[in-house]
Amino acid sequence: MINISKIEISYIRDEKLLHTSLSNDDIELSEVIDTEITIKIKALNDIILDKAILFDIFKISKNDQFFLNGYQSWSKTNVATLKDKERDVSKLPSFILDKVSLVEYGDTFIYDYNKNKLHGYDFFYLKGENELFSFNLNYEYAYLIYDIDKKKKTLSLISDVKGLHLKKGEVFTLFNFLIYDSISEGLNVYSDRYPKKEKEKIFGYTSWYNYYDNINEEILLRDLESLDERFNLFQIDDGYTEHVGDWQSIDKVKFPNGLKGIVDKVHEKGKLAGIWIAPFAASVNSDIVKKHPEYFIKVNGEFLKAGSNWGGFYTYDLDNTDARRYIKECLEYLMDLGFDFFKLDFLYASSLVCKDDKTRAMVARRSYEFLRDILKDKLILGCGSVISSSIDLFDYMRVGPDVLINLDNKLLNMLGISKISMKMTLKNTIYRSIFNNHLFLNDPDVFTLRDDACLSLKQKEAIYLINSLFSGILLTSDNIGIYSETEKAMLDEVYDIYMNSSDEGFILTGDLIKIFYRLHNKDYYLVYNTKKGVMTNGR
Repeated sequence: MINISKIEISYIRDEKLLHTSLSNDDIELSEVIDTEITIKIKALNDIILDKAILFDIFKISKNDQFFLNGYQSWSKTNVATLKDKERDVSKLPSFILDKVSLVEYGDTFIYDYNKNKLHGYDFFYLKGENELFSFNLNYEYAYLIYDIDKKKKTLSLISDVKGLHLKKGEVFTLFNFLIYDSISEGLNVYSDRYPKKEKEKIFGYTSWYNYYDNINEEILLRDLESLDERFNLFQIDDGYTEHVGDWQSIDKVKFPNGLKGIVDKVHEKGKLAGIWIAPFAASVNSDIVKKHPEYFIKVNGEFLKAGSNWGGFYTYDLDNTDARRYIKECLEYLMDLGFDFFKLDFLYASSLVCKDDKTRAMVARRSYEFLRDILKDKLILGCGSVISSSIDLFDYMRVGPDVLINLDNKLLNMLGISKISMKMTLKNTIYRSIFNNHLFLNDPDVFTLRDDACLSLKQKEAIYLINSLFSGILLTSDNIGIYSETEKAMLDEVYDIYMNSSDEGFILTGDLIKIFYRLHNKDYYLVYNTKKGVMTNGR
């Protein structure tokens, strides 16, 4: 049923792009074909790899559903059919691309979008007329792209090895993946490979979705005082520094006493103290950019813009020893203040450019390992992070775009931007539930119950129910101290479901997702309408 007889290797020798499906004077291929498939290449001359493709390994039927995992935390993740479409944001007008950095946030620099194609990364399953379950074992060295041709109705596999230099005699693994024709069998093997994590569930507070960067000492201490013993994390988000990137320059107007006093009060209340930081980012106006422009990646002599937040920001050249030392100093400064939990954001920026003749997967893995080595046993929440590059390095992982408490941004969604969307993040939370408690504990972003959030009661209900069922860290930005009695009762329900339920899977039918779960040893179900963003029935 699974055919891997067609392979094409693209590589560069003597500045010429060449293609082959066989061993030749430049390369020698070897393969092991079983449920674990391995294909290796030995360089017979100095070459630069570009791409490896296994064409048409599986035939897809008209009504099959298949799981397509997005590239990074914010990327759209889908359970799709051949009727679905993907938007190539790189085709939008340049002024839009520059304004909101669509190319940098996405994966168009990795994958060649095509109106007749669909794709996902590193984990895949298919169900319908036939079944298939597969995942990449080679994720530290090369991303595996599951590529679906809607016209031919076939699945191909692409190994992202672009930029890897192989010297004569060197051997590299192009493909190493598991594949099963039974989802249940594949899930069992996946569960054995990635056994359940022994991490504490977190129920906590983050400042972002109520105040955004308009935080200060008074607001944080007030909100901290309102939290009862159920909350075990208090996390300070963006807004505590004068500029993003100047992490040791605490805003003296907002925080005249610095952050240490707040951390101490968090600990006095028996909670973990958390801090947000984008360790690979520095805003264009930051002092670190002005003082040390040599720390940052440049392309053709110009700063590489890594995103549009904070008026635009640049990312560090991690091959620069001084840049690495600076990032380490900033993280150690926050550790010395007593922070236990680090939300590391915008991590995709570290692998926008392939460096040191490595694949993009190798660059990302090296940069994430660098962070883990610094933070040692501190708890890490990865955000804006490449999913597979984070395995066994981060404790918690954002699995969707920002909820955006005020509205679902129709303009950004229409443009195909997956960075801010209530509806998309809820679908991501459900579809990526396969990762929860195995690769890491999933972070679905926040829930809100407060009256001033511009969401309907039904939308709030959908957010807190789905997030409670499919996560290992659940946060809110609400000031609990001003909750009405109704909101307090809703909070009790949120906590009960979160702590005492288990998800038992879901079924997708059209725009409806039927969610099964157990609560206090009883079986329940919910039906979520993906178009309307609300629950329709159940419970």
